[in-house]
Amino acid sequence: MKNKSFKSESFFKSQGYARNGIKLIFKNERNFKIELVMAVVAILSGVFFQIGHFEWIAISLVISMVLISESINSAIEALCDTVSQDFKINVKYAKDVSAGAVLVSVAVSVVTGLIIFLPYIIDFIKNIFLKMV
Repeated sequence: MKNKSFKSESFFKSQGYARNGIKLIFKNERNFKIELVMAVVAILSGVFFQIGHFEWIAISLVISMVLISESINSAIEALCDTVSQDFKINVKYAKDVSAGAVLVSVAVSVVTGLIIFLPYIIDFIKNIFLKMV
């Protein structure tokens, strides 16, 4: 059983492992980088359109959901590849299901982004058009 007392040394050590994990996924996973770029685009769009507080909450939640699901997917794939390099139906199942979870989170984030940003984009285009006329 673990010692229940708080030890700052072990806390900071575990935080170091977590930071290392973020560095590794950023370094090794192309899709994570793409999703991070899209997150920055969403954040910059939110600043540009001056979205509301609840919209910021929704954007931050879906960004987090996508990045977390991509991280978990990468961990599952790495673990599966460690367990077996041979084709096994259960390994394929685990990898496909975890990739599917990422796809679902991306789809939800795209729909959320459209719900939030489409009215702002339409108003922006209308204002540009009205200034031209």
